[in-house]
Amino acid sequence: MYFLGGVTLMVKWDVVVIGCGGGGIAAALTLARGGAKVIVLEKASYPGGSTNFVEGTYAVESKMQLKRNIKATCDEGFKELMNYSHWKANAALVRAIVNKSGDTIDWLQKEGVSFAEPTADFLGGPRVWHLFKGFGKEMIRVLVANAKKKGVKFLYETTARGLLREVGGPVTGVVGEDKEGRQIQIEGKAIIIATGGFANNKDWIKRYTGFDLDENLFAVGRYHKTGDGIRMAWEAGAAEEGIGVLLFNFGMPPGTIRPQDHMLGAVGQPTLWVNQQGTRFCDEAVIEDMIHVGNILSRQPGRYCFRIFDKDMRRHWAKHGGIGVGNYCPPRTPLTNLDTEMRALISKGNPYVFVADALDALADEMGIDQAMFMKTVEVYNRFCDKGHDDSFAKDPAHLQPVRTPPFYAFKCYTDFLCTLGGIRINENTEVLDKNNKEIPGLYATGCDAGGMYGDSYDITASGIGSAFALNSGRIAGERVLGIERTGTEHKNEIEEMG
Repeated sequence: MYFLGGVTLMVKWDVVVIGCGGGGIAAALTLARGGAKVIVLEKASYPGGSTNFVEGTYAVESKMQLKRNIKATCDEGFKELMNYSHWKANAALVRAIVNKSGDTIDWLQKEGVSFAEPTADFLGGPRVWHLFKGFGKEMIRVLVANAKKKGVKFLYETTARGLLREVGGPVTGVVGEDKEGRQIQIEGKAIIIATGGFANNKDWIKRYTGFDLDENLFAVGRYHKTGDGIRMAWEAGAAEEGIGVLLFNFGMPPGTIRPQDHMLGAVGQPTLWVNQQGTRFCDEAVIEDMIHVGNILSRQPGRYCFRIFDKDMRRHWAKHGGIGVGNYCPPRTPLTNLDTEMRALISKGNPYVFVADALDALADEMGIDQAMFMKTVEVYNRFCDKGHDDSFAKDPAHLQPVRTPPFYAFKCYTDFLCTLGGIRINENTEVLDKNNKEIPGLYATGCDAGGMYGDSYDITASGIGSAFALNSGRIAGERVLGIERTGTEHKNEIEEMG
């Protein structure tokens, strides 16, 4: 059996949910509304995890979209995700999540979650991103409150340590530990893993992705994500899938920028980028796709770059803004506090923000070769003057020369929001063993589960990370309740509205 000794308390529930992020709370509330007795174990002292900061969630064929004449179908969404992954993703799982997505928006609204307009994450993108009012934190607050009203028991600061399973049999429970070190054995008819991946596990990040956490890769936020659920599932016989996939962010100076800072908007602009050798290496307009940015930076020496701009650009952003950085800094937001924020950091000796009155002095500040950097800027300015980027074909609209002092630079590293896999599941979120057979009683959701993404997150399907968590949680809950997934109920409602 997979359990720890010295258990001091034994209890029985219908279902045990491990983790209270998007996937965990969606599963718990679905189960509770279906009449199940549910207990949730959360190692943090609060619910939500990284779902608290998400801006919105992906969906197609939602009623919100239909009412606004937004065409976004399940077929289109499925094909987009599968083609983006080069069909490395689990097609049946992707189809199940996409088919469920519109209904989940309706479900969230019925639960009391408020949304802004469906939008895109970049100019001209599909309007599949349903933005939350109050971000994910407000959604979590509403769902947790509703779950409590339905009798769901929440144990915070309680860490799951192992699963109960006889060899060849079903998973029958969980062994956990509270903050005082006391152990509790919880028996259940089903166990749902929703612990959010392993973004804060330095050893696993090195082993499965090749990066060095907090050296050349930086996690956005600390959410106690150490891979507990993945490890427990593997120990219980689960197969591995998608373990090395990361949800890259657009690359920021480590620990320097807060979401409300105007520096966030400046870092997210397609200015001149150079690596530690002082050379340019890409079309900087890829900043609109943070996954591309992560992949590009991971190829650079040291896995970082410098983003260069001058006084003219800073003044333009202060008055007119620039391209957007999601919902935190929407397009054309005037960056009026940028200069003040940068000066404050520079005065404190921040190692990621630089300013100089000459380009050669800026190179010295950055610690890169003067001659190479000066040549790079000269060539780039020439492209700007003639309106064509001979090297990387950047859109002429983003070709702004670097000429007017003072000159600025941000040192930006590869960063990421979460890991995106680990446990192999099927389209019903049932955990599979190495023979591709279901492990009875065990389910996995969200960032603990693999098969959704192939090898990269698809930013075109904006918000698909939170959507995978929410929809896989609902599917897991419904599967435990014995509700068959037909994929037609929501479509029928949409057709009736049409």
